[in-house]
Amino acid sequence: MDGVRASAGLLRRGRLRRRRQPQSHGGSVLALPLRPRKIRRQLRRSVASRMAALRAQTLPSEDSEDSRVESTSGDLGGALPGGAAATSDAHLAAAPPAGTPATLPGPPVDGADGGLPWDSPLQRVLAELNRIPSSRRRAARLFEWLIAPMPPDHFYRRLWEREAVLVRRQDPTYYQGLFSTADLDSMLRNEEVQFGQTLKPPGVGSRPARLAAGSCTGPAAPCACSARQAFSATVWQFLAVLQEQFGSMAGSNVYLTPPNSQGFAPHYDDIEAFVLQLEGRKLWRVYRPRVPTEELALTSSPNFSQDDLGEPVLQTVLEPGDLLYFPRGFIHQAECQEGAHSLHLTLSTYQRNTWGDFLEAVLPLAVQAAMEENVEFRRGLPRDFMDYMGAQHSDSKDPRRTAFMEKVRVLVARLGHFAPVDAVADQRAKDFIHDSLPPVLTDRERALSVHGLPIRWEAGGPVNVGAQLTTETEVHMLQDGIARLVGEGGHLFLYYTVENSRVYHLEEPKCLEIYPQQADAMELLLRSYPEFVRVGDLPCDSVEDQLSLATMLYDKGLLLTKMPLALS
Repeated sequence: MDGVRASAGLLRRGRLRRRRQPQSHGGSVLALPLRPRKIRRQLRRSVASRMAALRAQTLPSEDSEDSRVESTSGDLGGALPGGAAATSDAHLAAAPPAGTPATLPGPPVDGADGGLPWDSPLQRVLAELNRIPSSRRRAARLFEWLIAPMPPDHFYRRLWEREAVLVRRQDPTYYQGLFSTADLDSMLRNEEVQFGQTLKPPGVGSRPARLAAGSCTGPAAPCACSARQAFSATVWQFLAVLQEQFGSMAGSNVYLTPPNSQGFAPHYDDIEAFVLQLEGRKLWRVYRPRVPTEELALTSSPNFSQDDLGEPVLQTVLEPGDLLYFPRGFIHQAECQEGAHSLHLTLSTYQRNTWGDFLEAVLPLAVQAAMEENVEFRRGLPRDFMDYMGAQHSDSKDPRRTAFMEKVRVLVARLGHFAPVDAVADQRAKDFIHDSLPPVLTDRERALSVHGLPIRWEAGGPVNVGAQLTTETEVHMLQDGIARLVGEGGHLFLYYTVENSRVYHLEEPKCLEIYPQQADAMELLLRSYPEFVRVGDLPCDSVEDQLSLATMLYDKGLLLTKMPLALS
């Protein structure tokens, strides 16, 4: 099975979204693609552990008397009377050097400069996240805020992948501080934004975009930028937290549309879309999939004409603070009206993250393993099977055909015993780790990890740390979901996100080799988060193995300590 496990590293990683040609209109639209939406989902692997993982707990929702939720199903069940939703496909991210996690913002000190509106709902929730110790609970809290006042459990149970949802908040400040036209103007004036890379020209890449100079098509894929600072640190923080909620890469684009103009012709996408209306107003029309094959679409559609569409299931004008959600395969179109521009951000996730995609990777490996291990899969076909099998014999009542079909069913049923489900799950998790944004740290995480120590880096490692772990030091992982233990080619590797770039796949996947005598200890650390484990209690053969593993993880920024380490 080592060969099967190793071959899982060659799994196909999914298709890119097809290009969409812009529809000709009198106005022009600027689509700012700062990060792609190549989607992968992280599936948790069942492993024996010495300590149960702490389950994430969702904090109470923020109710709003001025909010209103609408669903195309007409059935909100136990949902609260208000809610919000917004969708579109885009992703904002910047390009700082790898290995430099940011810190979640907190309230500014007296006399501090800064233009961020700390009294806005967004900035208040980001400050709240900074006080939550568990990264999984932070992700749950931010998603709860995103769709508030609708309960997340109701959304996932009744609406996710099923219905379009509108949350009308009547609060234009709800997203204030996330991104604005002023941020866009500053970025274009002060950063090295390259036309054809950060802003794509027509015909390049796989995702649509609009430029202010005229309609054009381009990908929502970021490129390396010479500027060390982020284009939008707040959007990075927003997405880096939410990706843990979805277990799948979270992407976004921002779209700036002039008054009295339309962006794209009607179409559907292959992602779950949350549209956040940031500025101005925009008229949206959303339509159900026309035929069953378009439901939860695997690829984006070509452009449709109005004659291809029926009646919309949702038609509304989004205003600042509103949210719109629609699933894969829901056709949509949007246009600005007279006298008002529009700026919206589309949060997207779950591209090619289906059971079918998973089985597409599992089944070839299962057949390979079955042929190696079970002689029944190596027996020859009947010499005369072509006399009764095939399309020309599909109506045949030949008993040999019945026996052949029964044999196929029996062998297919046996494939489940040979399916390398965990190996494929690990490879998809490894892909997700590589796709992920680097983590954003709370003040506590920074203070209790190597990221808060006065050190310098040389030759890829820390020097002059002046702090050492002992067997009495209590530690846990920096965050949940930032690392994955994967078996490849007879070796164990720990893939991690802390050195990822905010530019998509700018860096190669980062990993550490974990030696067999340290495997149980590594597994314990991964599963025990957010509970602390004493270094001396790690299940290793020797104290040397305990300390070397803990020190390696700490130096890489993957562990934090219960108490600050004393500097020598």
